[in-house]
Amino acid sequence: MDSFIDFSKPSLYWSLASVLFNPIFWNTVARAEYRNQLLTRLAGGKPYLGCYGLAVTIFSLGIIRDFIYKAALEEQPVHPLLQTEIAKYAAILLFSTGNILVLSSMWALGVTGTYLGDYFGILMSERVTSFPFNVCENPMYDGSTLTFLATALWYGRPAGVALTVIVYVAYQVALQFEGPFTTMIYENKDKDVKRRAAARTTRSSSKKEL
Repeated sequence: MDSFIDFSKPSLYWSLASVLFNPIFWNTVARAEYRNQLLTRLAGGKPYLGCYGLAVTIFSLGIIRDFIYKAALEEQPVHPLLQTEIAKYAAILLFSTGNILVLSSMWALGVTGTYLGDYFGILMSERVTSFPFNVCENPMYDGSTLTFLATALWYGRPAGVALTVIVYVAYQVALQFEGPFTTMIYENKDKDVKRRAAARTTRSSSKKEL
């Protein structure tokens, strides 16, 4: 195994740490916002400003994670099977597909939809079902995973393939927390809408009786 992955390189563990840290960070902060309006209060009571601040932070952490990942790969051994023309073409295809999924989902969702605006009370009027959400359920995560794998193949590093597996697992674990929580947010929204509609109906009936 050591011939495929050099476990003596600290950069490998820094990359692993950054891969695991990012989803833990944004899920923890987003839940703190939903429950206590942490970022909204820090933004002077402006939820949009708080969401934009979180967006910049998450985007920056992603760039740092990718930089650390690339630096880690450069210190890892290559493997002949990952240095073929087929591997290069596969890397190009995966990288292109991954970026299309990520960028198109960001376009469809907008800034607040992409960067956890629903935790700030910035809810979308309806679920997005257009491309790329009609192709896969979680295009942001799937696309990001594909770009990690593409980078590993392009540089011919087995360590990158192993880290990609960890990226995939980390995203799947994150979805176990994000999915139900987001569903709960929108269920509460629907209940609130129905409650307000019922209250308006009651007030209208009372006026008519008067």
